[in-house]
Amino acid sequence: MERVRTSAQVSAGRPAADDPFDIAIIGGGVNGCGIARDAAGRGYSVYLCEQGDLAGATSSASTKLLHGGLRYLEYYEFRLVREALTEREVVWGIAPHIVHPLRFVLPYRRGMRPWWMLRLGLFLYDHIGGRKLLPATRSLDLGRDQAGAPLKPDLRTRGFEYSDCWVDDARLVVLNACDARDRGAVIETWARAVDAARASDGWTLQVENAETHQRKDVRARVLINAAGPWADCLAGQTLPPLAGRLRLVQGSHIIVPRLFDHDRCYIFQNPDGRIVFAIPYEGDFTLIGTTDHDFEGDPAAVAITADETGYLCAAASEYFSRPVSPADVVWSYSGVRALYDDGASAAQAATRDYVLELNDAGGAPLLSVLGGKITTYRHLALDALDKLSQHLGAAAARRGDWTGSAPLPGGDFPRGATAQLALSLRQNRPWLTPPDAARLARTYGTRAETFLAAADADPAARTTFGAGLTVAEVRHLMREEFARTADDVLWRRTKLGLRLTPAEVSALEDFMALERNGAAA
Repeated sequence: MERVRTSAQVSAGRPAADDPFDIAIIGGGVNGCGIARDAAGRGYSVYLCEQGDLAGATSSASTKLLHGGLRYLEYYEFRLVREALTEREVVWGIAPHIVHPLRFVLPYRRGMRPWWMLRLGLFLYDHIGGRKLLPATRSLDLGRDQAGAPLKPDLRTRGFEYSDCWVDDARLVVLNACDARDRGAVIETWARAVDAARASDGWTLQVENAETHQRKDVRARVLINAAGPWADCLAGQTLPPLAGRLRLVQGSHIIVPRLFDHDRCYIFQNPDGRIVFAIPYEGDFTLIGTTDHDFEGDPAAVAITADETGYLCAAASEYFSRPVSPADVVWSYSGVRALYDDGASAAQAATRDYVLELNDAGGAPLLSVLGGKITTYRHLALDALDKLSQHLGAAAARRGDWTGSAPLPGGDFPRGATAQLALSLRQNRPWLTPPDAARLARTYGTRAETFLAAADADPAARTTFGAGLTVAEVRHLMREEFARTADDVLWRRTKLGLRLTPAEVSALEDFMALERNGAAA
């Protein structure tokens, strides 16, 4: 459902009726939506189509971290780590509602790299990325520190603690899409690119609506393939072949009841060289992940395997006093990362850097995105528009770095002030509980006021489906954040799928169907 915008907004980001868009983008993950936001903010006319929901695949299946990637130092990816470390505080600044700092505990055990080597790596991690606000690394006595209590007795010796950031990955994608739309971009979900015709002066993209199966043509001067794990499927069929190769790597995570009482995280190194995180999740749970192994097949059909579940349970049980078993898993998720194939022998060693492949020899330009990580999505967008500058004209020359200072929707408040925002949301609202206000503040930031005001005016809009999810909030998600299904609401826009009963989910599905039908009438 498309929101109403002013004529000034529409004219700023849309072409005249018979003119092509400046840019068409295939793919509504973090890379596609990040490019759409940057381009629309520069005044380009932008069209983006996504075959399902925004962040419906890889971009909602991450470990939810904005991090430099401590282990990437082992592979000498210093530029990537430096860029990612810098981006942690930048994205925290523009999205303080969905990003917050984390402290990671690295227990030291026999068989790991030497203590001095780990300390050197963490020294580099602290200093190569321009860290300003996040606390520095420190050494821990895990025999005395609270962080040692959940660990096995032989691990309560010494360790390190360092900083990274949490991010709600799916909301990061949605907020970039919302901001792009607010700046005039056309964002269409459940719209699949089925064909593309190239001419010397532009592309004609054929797009099919997933519900009605009706097709339409969209014209654009430049086409961007940001389809993630589907980028290679489009190439060679709908689009010209890629010059580089993609490596599809499956990563899975499990959610279990809370394993420890503090708010710090753990990073564990397994004998096979992989890294596993244990992170506080939605208050009552712990997130454990990730796996890394090559994937073949349809990315839409990816699902965690029994072996992966067993692997993650065993990895956590190696460190925690309380064993973790598959019976403890309350939810799991799995995604396919489309990495640039650099020839690494092991999936976990494959680069997380990105390659932007420009094909402009056969007519209108095509830019394909290979690889990348959620932390560096803004830089990827900047680099993408740089590559296209000769084809797009003057606006690209005015690159600047506006996306690093302009807040994402709801993020126009200071870092670290989410608790104060939650208090302000509760003012004159006795019907809003403290836990619900806290959830709304860290999910929507200042934009929670828009649908809370609707609930103030209409008591029926305060009706909940469970876990504090109100009619007003669901309507906001449908009207402003592109949500169409209960899964969109419960697993991507919020994480309330962990808390609603099957009957409550069914009631939500029925309500959303009525809302969709009413909008279509």
